[in-house]
Amino acid sequence: MNVKPDFSKNANLAQTAPAFLSVWDMHAYYGESYIVQGISFNVHEGEILALLGRNGAGKTSTLRSIARLGDPQLRHGEIWLDHQPLHKMASHQAAAVGLGLVPEDRRIIAGLTVEENIKLAQIAPPVGWSIDRIYELFPRLGERRGQEGVTLSGGEQQMLAIARALARDIKVLLLDEPYEGLAPVIVDEIEKTLMHIKEQGMTTVIVEQNAVRALELADRAVILDTGGIVFDGSAAEVLENEELRSEYLAI
Repeated sequence: MNVKPDFSKNANLAQTAPAFLSVWDMHAYYGESYIVQGISFNVHEGEILALLGRNGAGKTSTLRSIARLGDPQLRHGEIWLDHQPLHKMASHQAAAVGLGLVPEDRRIIAGLTVEENIKLAQIAPPVGWSIDRIYELFPRLGERRGQEGVTLSGGEQQMLAIARALARDIKVLLLDEPYEGLAPVIVDEIEKTLMHIKEQGMTTVIVEQNAVRALELADRAVILDTGGIVFDGSAAEVLENEELRSEYLAI
């Protein structure tokens, strides 16, 4: 019988270790399609976690479930952020207690300038980083503050999407495919930004198809396969484990 190796050595982590963001036995569905199948993992404060897997493994669905977007529908499980029960909240409530999602499509608002996009994120409390602090992190955005946001390059739009999240007072930043479609030199810039954010104490979960770049950035990795976890451990271990990378990441 062909038995796949069990890399999920920290299967009880969500129940045994203190965590800033904790996902416990999460099950979510698109209609009757069972997508997120009993996922549990922890993210510790100030940590960068890479959430990886092949296409269709359930990465974005897991991120959307944590963000409480309603689709997929969370039918079982618990999600805790700094002692707050996200699983009992709608998406706007989760955002109010510190969850910031940067979706794959970035959702820059057409008709608004760069600065107006950022200020719009600060209309309702809690307010996070100031405009000046954001421009220190993203000088390109400062240079283009009066330009319509949707006319920026792909890399600049990604910077703006992250800036809009930081304009809120967030505790955890969720990034869905932040490197998609970007040139390597722009990916380098985004990585430097994320490292700076980490130095400020920000906790980050990153979903990314460019697994090697994500692993080089991250402290830890969780790998998904068909909606379940097959590995939970250090990012360095994944980079060093050829069997694991070939089996679940095709790299």
